[in-house]
Amino acid sequence: MSYVGPDFEPPQPRRPRRGPLTVALAALVPGALLGWLLYETVGGSGDDGGSGQATVRSSPPAASSPPADDATDDGKKPGADPTPAAPSASAPAGASGPLKGKVVVIDPGHNPDNFQHPSEINRKVNIGTNWKECDTTGTSTNDGYTEAKFTLDVAHRMRALLEEQGATVKLTQDGDRPYGPCVDERARIGNEAKADAVVSIHADGSGTGNRGFHVILPGAVNSGAADTRAIVAPSRDLGERVAGRFVAVTGSAPSNYIGDGSGLVTRKDLGGLNLSTVPKVFIECGNMRDSKDAASLTSGAWRQKAAQGISEGIVSFLHG
Repeated sequence: MSYVGPDFEPPQPRRPRRGPLTVALAALVPGALLGWLLYETVGGSGDDGGSGQATVRSSPPAASSPPADDATDDGKKPGADPTPAAPSASAPAGASGPLKGKVVVIDPGHNPDNFQHPSEINRKVNIGTNWKECDTTGTSTNDGYTEAKFTLDVAHRMRALLEEQGATVKLTQDGDRPYGPCVDERARIGNEAKADAVVSIHADGSGTGNRGFHVILPGAVNSGAADTRAIVAPSRDLGERVAGRFVAVTGSAPSNYIGDGSGLVTRKDLGGLNLSTVPKVFIECGNMRDSKDAASLTSGAWRQKAAQGISEGIVSFLHG
């Protein structure tokens, strides 16, 4: 594999010497731990898993499942849950930390309400090389867990992790708009923020048996409004570090159906990459249409690992 970059290891706090007060307090820990475990057993599982933060549980999705789709880009097709994922609390932007002064833009793929606005999301926008739909509804698991809900949940978890490192974090959408943004606007948000790194979060909708993640890198494009030549190299560096940490933290394997086993794919047909002027990559975290991948994607604990792996890749890139 071509993954590079030092592993990110958070600083380990020094262990203070034990005094009489420490020993006394230690006696209280087992009872507190038992109470915490009881809470986790009763109310800490499901979509909350791994985040340590409460979420609003939505009603079950519609019984009908959207058709499978093999697309791996801005143009994935149906399956939408009208209930957006609940935002999670996070540290205030600009907090002190090793990433203070750095700007990270997280782009949660698709919008939970896109399906309610077909005419708006189907209109064409210029991506430099050609014209493409504004956005799509995204895909979903066979049980109806939507890509839009997945991407927003992972984005919230990433935001909390990166803000703890001191980064200023912006989302292209937070379930706070009726549809979109369109792929050209998604790129523009990162550009106008002068982001040091942008990662677009997705999950694929390929065929059963196709498993694993892949990171999409921008190819060299110079056409119309698109000119990626300056960001190709730093975006590859970002993508390699994200892929490396994603493997290490989640234990997921690179895609077995695209990328020749490297987990890295270069493309020139994605508006979100073509129109970016700052380092940017997409990550397809797994295939929602494969039952084994879907089991991971629908697990809150696994989504926390995914968020951590992607975030550590970003931190490694920003550290240089």
